[in-house]
Order: sequence, then structure tokens, then C-alpha cells
Amino acid sequence: MHTVVVGTSGTTASDVLAVARGGARVELSEEAVAALAAAREIVDALAAKPDPVYGVSTGFGALATRHISPELRAQLQRNIVRSHAAGMGPAVEREVVRALMFLRLKTVCSGHTGVRPEVAQTMADLLNAGITPVVHEYGSLGCSGDLAPLSHCALALMGEGDAEGPDGVVRPAAELLAAHGIQPVELREKEGLALLNGTDGMLGMLVMALADLDTLYRSADVTAALSLEALLGTDKVLAPELHAIRPHPGQAASAANMLAVLKGSGLTGHHQDDAPRVQDAYSVRCAPQVAGAGRDTMTHARLVADRELASAVDNPVVLPDGRVESNGNFHGAPVAYVLDFLAIAAADLGSIAERRTDRLLDKNRSHGLPPFLADDAGVDSGLMIAQYTQAALVSELKRLAVPASADSIPSSAMQEDHVSMGWSAARKLRTAVDNLTRVIAIELYAATRAVELREGLTPAPASRAVIDAVREAGVQGAGPDRFLAPDLAAADAFVRDGRLLAAVEKVTGPLR
Repeated sequence: MHTVVVGTSGTTASDVLAVARGGARVELSEEAVAALAAAREIVDALAAKPDPVYGVSTGFGALATRHISPELRAQLQRNIVRSHAAGMGPAVEREVVRALMFLRLKTVCSGHTGVRPEVAQTMADLLNAGITPVVHEYGSLGCSGDLAPLSHCALALMGEGDAEGPDGVVRPAAELLAAHGIQPVELREKEGLALLNGTDGMLGMLVMALADLDTLYRSADVTAALSLEALLGTDKVLAPELHAIRPHPGQAASAANMLAVLKGSGLTGHHQDDAPRVQDAYSVRCAPQVAGAGRDTMTHARLVADRELASAVDNPVVLPDGRVESNGNFHGAPVAYVLDFLAIAAADLGSIAERRTDRLLDKNRSHGLPPFLADDAGVDSGLMIAQYTQAALVSELKRLAVPASADSIPSSAMQEDHVSMGWSAARKLRTAVDNLTRVIAIELYAATRAVELREGLTPAPASRAVIDAVREAGVQGAGPDRFLAPDLAAADAFVRDGRLLAAVEKVTGPLR
């Protein structure tokens, strides 16, 4: 099994994906263990002094004015975990919790948190045992970190609360730790706070959304090309020299992908035949501009994610000169903004895909295709309601595009009076990515059927490869009305697991 080694200088998106989705094992580097021990010495020295230090010998948040005596400090750390594990609602996905745990471990291993090496090792042990704490949908405001989600993870380290075992069964965490020979941790000064105070949940969901959107944007280039082909459009608008004079990198990449899919098509260029038209509709002609803007938004989001992956987010932090300083680095604004940006881009990509699908189904705009791509229109309804479903998904995407990060609600007796709502932005982006996959799948379903209905014209080799592969995947072609939901589900799976891209790239080579 792949092993990810956690050091002191952050981690990579590929490591997050390997642990969260691939079940990779986690090990601590010697450098990390040494940094953990060195930072802990600083915390222990401060704890022995009479002067109050936030997070070490004081209360938290609005209660930070109280100095805590040494005999109560272990109880203080236990209490912050127990009281902050206050999430509600359904459990979030296993991959999200694994990303959350791994990214918190990444920060702990930076040597800036003051956590003992044995606590970090226990965090790694839980990941390696496949023990996943139950984390709830609601509880994070995205400031002071993802407090409630991280608290539920820390609670499991203490052998409390519930967790899901490697078999998928939820049991008391104490039972799961005992079954895997893992000793619960006894938290000491600062450790409870250090386990809770980070942007790890929203960051993990950002990393996974970027991976999914990378697949979806290339898939959308393919379905846009298929729709252009089915509508007998012109590929001249995809010429590299046209995109070079408006040098947005994403736009050029999207146009190049569409051009690669359409290479050798016998359907393009017939826009001057029976019903001459000078230009294709915007949803066809401007596909690279819209998809390209989304791609460039992703580039910015990756920059933010990479910076955050290299960060040590905690409060207070242990600095190399021995100071332990309070700070505001836990504020999730940088991550929250790009999560919202991506939801906006996803909504627009879904919107333009739906417009192309609707055009394929409308006999007045499809340039010779049967109404709703039906076998016997009137007796058959064809894909009429498939487009309704797509429209409903797009409408939901638009609602999900309303930014969470523009909101803030004060908490902790006005001490935490401005928050990022980054966790909420991440949760709605996950739903948006899921729905965008379905939207693209419906365009794929309609476009492949429409290409097949162009009798006497030969599609591009890449298009033919897609049609063959999607039919093998159980998505049926043209014919009388039938139970449509299974076809749509099969098309969704075909896009979601990357088989669409695999089919195309066998012909075109890797898309950009």
C-alpha cells in the first residue's frame, strides 16, 4: 500500500487524495518527530512559569481572561474537546473526515503547535487503522478553524464519542481503539486547542473538489464538442489563432480539447447547407470562453490550496525563537472565497451545457434533428423529461452559487465577531460538483444520441469512440421510449469514474 510520509513543511494535494480516497498509510518523518519534541519543550517550559499564556494556562475564546492552575489544565484540555464536539446533522463522508484528520496531522507535525510526538503518532494510527470519527454536517463557522468537526476527531483520539470502523460499522471509539491496540491519549497543556484550531475540513474538501472539477471540465469539453458536431456547427471558432488574441490560458486549453475531439469529423461545417447560418449560438460558439473562465478560476483556487497545504494553522503558534504567539491565521477567508468562486463557475458550466442540450431537443433550433430526439415524436416523448431533470439540476446549481463567504454571524460572546463560513462553502461546493456531473452526463446522453441520428454523416473518430464506449457501459441509443432513469444513471457513472475521458484520450491523447 502507498505510504505518505508527513514532514514539517506541509503536504501536497496528491498526498491528501491518497490518504482521503486511496487509504494510503501515514508515517511521521524523523524530522517531524524531532520538531514535535522541540516545540513541546517550549510549551512545557511556559507551562511551568506563573505568567498566563493563551491556550497553555488560560481559558479559551471569550473565557481567555481566566488563568488556569496546573492541576486543572489536563481537565481544561479534555473539556474543550468535549464541549466543542457539538456538531449536529448527518455524518459527513468518510473521505472528508480522513482528509480533515490528515491535514490536522500535517499542521501538528510542523513543529508550530506544541503537541507531543505521541499524540501525533496516535493520529496517524487512527488513519492507518481505518478508524473514522463521526463528524456531523453542522458545527463549523470556518473561523477559529473547523472547530466542531475537528473536535469530534479529537474526541476519538481520547477514546470517546463514536467512530466508523474499517468495516463501515459505527461503534464507540473506545471499542475501536482497543480492537486495534491503540491507547487513547491523555491531553496536556495546549494539545486540546491545537487539535481543533485549523481550516483542515474546508481545505480537504477544496482539494477533492479541484480533483473532481479537473475531470469534469475536460469532460465538458468533450460533451460540448459532441453537441457542436450533432448540431452541424463549425469548428472554425476553435482555431488556436482566435484564442491567442485573447490569451486566457483556460480558454485556449478548452478550445484545443474541443478541436482534438472534432478532428476528422464529417458533421462539422454543414452550417451552410439546408438552413444557412453565419454563426452558431453562444452556447456552442462560446463554450471555450465559459469553460476556460472556470478553468482559470480553478488555477487560482489551486494556488490558494497549495499555500494552505504549506501552512501551519493554529492559535497560538510556537515560533522558532521560542515565543508562543496568538494570531488570526485560523480565519478561513482565503479558502472560503475560492470555494465560492468554484461554485459560481460550476453553476455557469452547468448552465451552458443545459442550453446546448435544450437546443439538441428543439426541432426549431436543432437543424434537422427529430423533436426531443424521439423515435416517433408524439407517440414517443424522447428526452423531453431528461432535459427537465437537467434544468432542475442547473437551477439547484444556481442556488448553490450564492456565496457562503459573504455571510458572517458573531459567536463566542462577540470575541469571534467575524467568521468565514468556509465549511458551509465547502459543503455546498460538494453538492454542486455532484450535480454538475449529472448535468454533463445528460448532455452526453443527448449528444451521443443526436450524433447517431445524423445518418449518412460520419462523426469524428473520438466521437465514435465515445459512442461505442458509452453504449458498452449500458447507455442505450435511439429508439422507442423506455424507462430512462437507468440510462441516465449509467451515463452519470460513465462521466463520474473517468471512462468518458479514457475513451476520448485513446484517440486524442491526453486532453489539457
